Amino acid sequence: MSDAREHAAKPAAPFEASARLLQQVETDLRAALRGEVRFDAGSKALYASDASNYRQVPLGVVVPADVDDLVAALDVCRRNDVPFLTRGGGTSQNGQCVNVAVVADASKYVNRVVSVDPQNRTAIVEPGVICDTLRDAAEAHGLTFAPDPATHSRCTLGGMIANNSCGAHSVMGGKTVENIEALEIATYDGARFWVGPTGDAELERIIARGGRQGEIYAKLRDLRDRYAERIRCEFSQIRRRVSGFNLDQLLPENGFNVARALVGTEGTCAVTLQAKVRLVHSPACRVLLVLGFSDIYTAADAVPHFNRFSPIAIEGLDRAIIRGLQARGLKRDEIALLPDGDAWVVLEFGADTVAEALAQAHEAELYFKSAAAGAGISGLVVEDRQKQQKIWSIRETGASAVALSVDPSKPDPMVGWEDAAVDPLRLGDYLRQFKALVDRFGYETCLYGHFGDGCVHARITFDVRSAEGVGKWRSFLREAAQLVVDFGGSLSGEHGDGQAKAEFLPIMYGPEIMRAMEEFKAIWDPLNRMNPGKVVHAYRADENLRMGPAYKPVTLTTKLTFASPEGDGMQRAVERCIGMGKCRSLDGGTMCPSFRATREEKFSTRGRAHLFWEMLQGEVIKDGWNSVEVKEALDACLACKGCKSDCPTHTDMASYKAEFLSHYYERHSRPRQAMFMGRIGQWAPFASRFARVTNFMTSAKPFAPISKWLAGVAPKRHLPVFAPRSFRAMSKRRVSAGTASANQPSRKVILWVDTFNDHFSPEIATAAFDVLTRIGYQVVLPRKRLCCGRPLYDYGLLDEARALLRSAVNELADDIRAGVPVVGLEPGCLSVFKDELLKQLPGDPIAKKLSDQTFLFSDFVARADFEWPQFDANVVVHGHCHQKSIFGMKGDTALLDKLGVRWTLLDTGCCGMAGSFGFSADHYELSMKIAEHKLLPLVRQAPSEAIVVTNGFSCREQIQQGAARQSLHIAQLAMQALAYPVSNQKRSAEPVTATAPS
Repeated sequence: MSDAREHAAKPAAPFEASARLLQQVETDLRAALRGEVRFDAGSKALYASDASNYRQVPLGVVVPADVDDLVAALDVCRRNDVPFLTRGGGTSQNGQCVNVAVVADASKYVNRVVSVDPQNRTAIVEPGVICDTLRDAAEAHGLTFAPDPATHSRCTLGGMIANNSCGAHSVMGGKTVENIEALEIATYDGARFWVGPTGDAELERIIARGGRQGEIYAKLRDLRDRYAERIRCEFSQIRRRVSGFNLDQLLPENGFNVARALVGTEGTCAVTLQAKVRLVHSPACRVLLVLGFSDIYTAADAVPHFNRFSPIAIEGLDRAIIRGLQARGLKRDEIALLPDGDAWVVLEFGADTVAEALAQAHEAELYFKSAAAGAGISGLVVEDRQKQQKIWSIRETGASAVALSVDPSKPDPMVGWEDAAVDPLRLGDYLRQFKALVDRFGYETCLYGHFGDGCVHARITFDVRSAEGVGKWRSFLREAAQLVVDFGGSLSGEHGDGQAKAEFLPIMYGPEIMRAMEEFKAIWDPLNRMNPGKVVHAYRADENLRMGPAYKPVTLTTKLTFASPEGDGMQRAVERCIGMGKCRSLDGGTMCPSFRATREEKFSTRGRAHLFWEMLQGEVIKDGWNSVEVKEALDACLACKGCKSDCPTHTDMASYKAEFLSHYYERHSRPRQAMFMGRIGQWAPFASRFARVTNFMTSAKPFAPISKWLAGVAPKRHLPVFAPRSFRAMSKRRVSAGTASANQPSRKVILWVDTFNDHFSPEIATAAFDVLTRIGYQVVLPRKRLCCGRPLYDYGLLDEARALLRSAVNELADDIRAGVPVVGLEPGCLSVFKDELLKQLPGDPIAKKLSDQTFLFSDFVARADFEWPQFDANVVVHGHCHQKSIFGMKGDTALLDKLGVRWTLLDTGCCGMAGSFGFSADHYELSMKIAEHKLLPLVRQAPSEAIVVTNGFSCREQIQQGAARQSLHIAQLAMQALAYPVSNQKRSAEPVTATAPS
């Protein structure tokens, strides 16, 4: 393809604004908007990046209160002649939602499902509504919105409309463009109107009426008439043609559909204010057929065979992602479900009954296992919904999970050529030639995608951190684009062009079509102020790179050791976040509770990771460890560790927070609460000796308000009550100095009794002691009182925490060498031995052995060889965040099964208390908002006779104070079962007082 054709578009230049202009824009926005206006460094840093390779610092950020506010923000930008960009979930992978512009975040407030019309199968939504929110509203009527990108739990409809998004089920219902009935839009110059399909008579009326809409429609008609034949000739007919503007929608045969012509324009032409979307029937029952093939090419060759069975999704996946997950020890259970093979295709069948869906799946399975489809194909039908979700999770998060290379000699896999699409019937041959191209350039890749539509995602090991590597990358992009065009395909089959693909659009379209697209843009936005530099008149693919040749990794001396298979150090740890934004999901899992309660980007894991990245680079956030922007974002972090498990890249924000605070407080005073709650492990033993006096001072009037103020505790909180005697005090006569009496069993375990279960709830420690003894273990306590230091991390007291861990390792060393297990009760404390201990004492073999030999009570007891009595009870379970993240809930559920109770594991997310967080006066409101998101309503709805089980001290406090329900530790439930063997009577939720050792 000629250079003249490739560079037909004028190159973009970044907008330059003076300080005076920015001040005027900010002032005008504050006067015009009811929503939020943010021109501070932290907000600019937050919105400088998305999920792509690109970074552009915005002029400022606005968070409009509603649609009218969004229009008002646009009007201010027009009056001041500055660029404007509306942004949703920030999950774009080709750079669409970063720019030197005023960025409007519609996701926080402009996010309503305005109405659902089940009879006409339509809905009206605002641009900030999340895809899954719309789908949930539609499901109430047996309907769904068909496009569902892998980011469906957090991407917004506005973003999907802008990018013409697709997803796994586009074979069932098409791309976003086929599912848009009408749009209400606003133009940069102030016009606001609805657009949609337009008949000839209506078109004439609109033009005759005049005004800005009439002017636009007249010019669009003229453009259509001049380019119609060229459009018909050059526009690919494949289902996944996403690249470029949808000029074909202006053709008479397509009804001059202005709404659909605007789909995929990536915010470069107009702002979507509302959308009328099409809904389709949602099969009530779904079954998967997972097929294993010898390689990805053979799997792609079989697309015609897949289509004959009319599945509603056809997803392919090669071995490279599986190997990457295995190298990191991730998704073992999920991978174990896959049938034999080196490539897999997931077919989903949907019907109104399970029997119908199963019949479709089994028919296809028989066919593919027969000679008709070829030899060596394995298959597995999956009916169980949980197993289906596990398999889908490989497809949806697998590529993100392996985004960092474990080989330091190789670049990280990138999204620099992510989503090309070709004719599905030619997919196998295309993939063979594409892989040959990748090999010729010396890159490595993993391949996966929507095989039914011929759309393939590829994470490739491009080197963009050197000028030589960038030059090589550009050469690859040009050849890869030409290869797609040779196969009649589209440079983008799902994610849009943005900056990553736009430069190469002239390879796909001739100069006339490129001029038509530039004219289309100019009709709507003659001043080129709407997301400039994207799609047409585009930046080069190698401009504005976030981690290009100018990127300077920083080596920091840290108190915690950040080490992983993907590389060591704080900088490498921060690079784990690739911007896919799963932390912005509103349901499922734990991450990220502060975002769920506020919908603030800075309170998401991604937002905090971006701020850390910017802090280390020092361009926008310049104060390093003294950054008030980073401190403010971390202040609302509950250190729940949800991101450590829920985030596909396992971004560990709790550790980053502890590290940051340890440095920040070297120059700033710690809050009063640090002395009270942070050092509770140090002063609680003393206060416990005078339990009555302490409780009187913290709960009786007029002392309680004063005590709470001194401790920084919220006035509405009740401070925990010290027990009359600590567990260690009660147990002295039974267990002395870590030795057991002669009649104890031979099996030995160390019971780790934390501060909370020692001084506030010794009945739990007593129950655990008795249960372990009754099932045949010799239970000992450490010879002296030890502490894990968990609360210290919340205030950056890492040196003190390390000293406590060193003391524990030294004290337990002999037993640890002997292989004696450590069993504990409080998930937050036990997680220290699994996580922080290895960061605090790296390379210490005893510390590593202690970590390996540490068990949560339920995990340890559930695997014991013991015949448990059956217990007649209804149980609802809330998982502590650290337990879910570090240990998982399998131990609890296994023990509940052995006890024979009827149990339900609640999908509660975080309780909002999180150690000292929820007690803080500054965090009380946020804590309760998090709790009211799921936990407290679910607990209130639980039957009155149900026993509420949770293992976390903070969780029990939140449930008691927020829902007025008592809850038990699972050790207490196990003790109840032993106290009431073979019970035929349902037990209440009142705790049973286990026999205290005396």
